[in-house]
Formats: sequence, structure tokens, C-alpha cells
Amino acid sequence: MRTPWRCCRGGDPVTAAELLAIAPLVFVIGLAIALVVVDMIRPHDDRLIGIVAVVGLVVGLEVVLLANGDGTGVFGGAYVRDRLTFFLDLVFLAIALLTILFAPDYLRPRGLPMAEFAATLLFAISGAMLIGGARDLLVLFLGLELLVLPGYMLAGYAKRDGLSTEGAIKYFLLGSFSSAIFLFGLAFTWGYTGSTRVADVAAALQGVTGPGLSAGLAIGLALLTSGVAFKIAAVPFHYWTPDAYQGSPTPVTGYLSVGPKVAAFALILRLFVEALAPLKADWVDAIVILAAITMTLGNLVALTQDNIKRMLAYSSIAHTGYMLVGLAAFAGAPAGSPAAQAGLEGLLFYAAAYTFMNLGAFAVVTALQGRTGVTSQIATFAGLGRRAPLAGVLMTLFLLSLTGIPPTAGFFAKAYVILAAVQAGGWVSVLAVVAVLNAAAAAFYYLRVVVWMYMREAPDDAQPLTDSWPMKAGLAAAALGTVLFGLVPGVIIPTAQAAAQALLP
Repeated sequence: MRTPWRCCRGGDPVTAAELLAIAPLVFVIGLAIALVVVDMIRPHDDRLIGIVAVVGLVVGLEVVLLANGDGTGVFGGAYVRDRLTFFLDLVFLAIALLTILFAPDYLRPRGLPMAEFAATLLFAISGAMLIGGARDLLVLFLGLELLVLPGYMLAGYAKRDGLSTEGAIKYFLLGSFSSAIFLFGLAFTWGYTGSTRVADVAAALQGVTGPGLSAGLAIGLALLTSGVAFKIAAVPFHYWTPDAYQGSPTPVTGYLSVGPKVAAFALILRLFVEALAPLKADWVDAIVILAAITMTLGNLVALTQDNIKRMLAYSSIAHTGYMLVGLAAFAGAPAGSPAAQAGLEGLLFYAAAYTFMNLGAFAVVTALQGRTGVTSQIATFAGLGRRAPLAGVLMTLFLLSLTGIPPTAGFFAKAYVILAAVQAGGWVSVLAVVAVLNAAAAAFYYLRVVVWMYMREAPDDAQPLTDSWPMKAGLAAAALGTVLFGLVPGVIIPTAQAAAQALLP
């Protein structure tokens, strides 16, 4: 007679619900390992690697849907599959799928291997998924490191390119410092509360605020804020972003602009919204200031850029500021109020919408650079609307969505966080005005690219765009998400609402 499988948790048997709860995370790690094995059996078969990765990620999405999010805790509650985990896993797998669809047309002409790229990307995505379900401070840190370490390698993936190496080194050095700062903040928090469990930390901090905030806890809060501000590229912790984005291979730049950012906001939700919610009166002012200067400086510097990747890098910084508005609305509103939940819903909707519209923009840049020798200057878009009409239309769609023009996904993303800020009142409502002004300023540099595409003549030596089936499929998926979330936001709003409710007591 067989004995039931027992884990290290005091000999208790592992239930089917617990196995299902960790199935999406285990599946993605297994898929990354499978890609390495396939490459060992069939070396340099990038087509096969791409098919295995795409099919595997589609199956992974089915596994996430099957696992759902019923609140099952695993490993003694250190990891939980709730509705927030469910929402974030869908977003992370969508990021991985779109990135892998866009990548071959860029990597193949430059002799960069697809297998190592896809496997490294999936290991990073597994770290993001671990963060999404973490309910323990140490698990949060482990997930963070599993996310960023492969990111350093991806940033320097074009190892013979000096700009890529420079960007990767800057990313690695500053990322290592910020991880250490974040870990010190976790240590101070653990020292004060006596626990690393999110629920225990929140319980220990009940009633601790203002004058009752000890020096050690205040230092820990400051260190945690600084650490996560770097990970989301908030001003003034954004210096690594332009160089890392410009030097990285374009598909990696697209991933870096979305994947680590959404994962870092997942960390913020688990840490600040769940564990440190009793202290929100002490950290809301810092978030308001970070949001205002991040969106403003990001947009102002983007206005001066002639390199499309650097322009989108500073644009990404500005969008970090918009998402912080949703977090500020949660912190500035009374606990349990509709405004608090609206802020979280807006942040989550923004993360999903930003995934499709920003990766779509980088996909067009990738298609434009399918042949070696094409630079990242905005001038390379000259005449694109006539020599590649479909690509011009899609790029215009993504840029209009990034601007916030209705009825695209970007419009509703901005509208939700701005309305939440207005509902929150107080100083948070000022962010609504700042966000509207910044959205107007952003139109200048986004529409400048449209002007180049339709009002400038293409150079005589302009190269045709690549149009492989993975690129077409990826562009179609990104465009569908951008349009669908704009025309029918109800397809994702209920999921975002359920995810936000999972965060609230």
C-alpha cells in the first residue's frame, strides 16, 4: 500500500489544491529547462525553440486558468494563489509570450541564439510569478533576485556590442546596490515585528504611526521605499534606465520596460499594501512626491530625445509615475473606502494595458531593425506609413494609446488612476492635475514619431520590414489587447477588481 506524498511541513500530506496552486510556477520553470534540453538535442534550431516556447506558454496560460485563485496557501502560507496571483500570472505569461514572438526577427540576423534567450526570459518570469504570490518577506526577496539576475544577462545579451555591455554593467551595479538596500529594509522590518510573514508584519504594525514610529522602523521604511523605487525606475532612482534600454537588444528593451516594472509593482502591492498598510499615513507623502516628479521628469526629458529607444525609456519612467498615482490614491483614501479600492484597480488595469501597448510599440521598432545596420534614431521611421502601411497604422495605434487618446486602452488606464486620485482627495487629488498636464505634454513626443512616419519622405536606402509569422502574430495580439481593453474594458475590469479585493482586509 502506497503512503501519501508528504512534504517537509511536519509530515502533513500535500493536497491536490496545494499542488494546483504552485502548478503555474512549476510549469514555467519546467518549460525553461525543457528549452535547454531541446537545444541540447537539436542545437541552433531556433524555429523549433520558438514553437516549443510559444506552445508551452499558451499551455501555461491554460494552467493558470485551471489553477484560478481560490486563496490556497502553500509552504505554510509563504506562497498563496489568490485572485491577485491569478491576475499577475496572466500578465506575466502574456509578457513572455509577446516577447518571444517578437524576438526571432531581431536575434536571427545578428547570430544571437534563441534558446538561451527564451530560457533566460522564462527564468526571469518565474521570479516575477513568485513575487506575485509571495506572502513572506524572504520569499519576496528571493523572487526579486530570481527576476533581476536573468535581467542583467538579457541586458548584455549582445555581448559583442559595447553599448549592450555598458548598459548591462550599469544595470547590474545599481541593481545590486538597490537589492542590498531593499534587503536591509527587510531586516529592519523583521527586527521590529519579529516575523517575516506578511500577515504577521501587518498585525504587529497596527496602531503604530506618527510619533509611535521608532527610528529603526522609520529607517527600514525609508530603505524599502528606496529599494523598490529603483526597481520601478522612479525618479531620482532612474539613471540606469536610458543606458540599459538603449544598449540592450530591442526585444530585451521591450521586456525590461514592462516585465520588471509590473513585477516590482507586484512587490509593492504585497509589501506596502498588505504588510505595511498600517503605516500608509507615513509613506503616502513619499509616494505622492515620487509620482509627481517621476511622470514630470520622464516626459520632459523624453521631449528632447532623438533615439526611439531612449525616448521610450523616459516614456516608461513617466508611466511609472502614472501607476504610482493609483498607489497614492489607495494610501491617501480612508481604509476600506471605494477610493482605496479604485486606486488599486486602476493600478492593476494600467499594468495590463501598458503591457500590450508598450510591447506593441517595441515590436514595431524590432521589425524595423530586422536587418542589421538600422539604427534606433527616430529618423528611421521616415515614410514608414507609406512603405509599410500596416506597420505605420499599428505604431500609430500604440503611440496614441501611450498618449492616452480615447478609445484606446491607455485612455482608460489613465482615466482610472486619475479618477481614483480625485476620489481620494487631499494632496493626492493634486496628482490628478499633474497627470493630465503630463499626458498633454507626452503627446508632443509621441506624435512626433507619427509625423516622421507620414509627413517625411523615406530615404532611398530604406529597408523593407521583416514580416515573419511570429512577428505578425505578436503584433496582432498586442493590437488586439490595446483595442479590446479600450473599447471593452469590461473584459478585464472584473478580474482587476477581484485582484484588488484580495489585497484589502
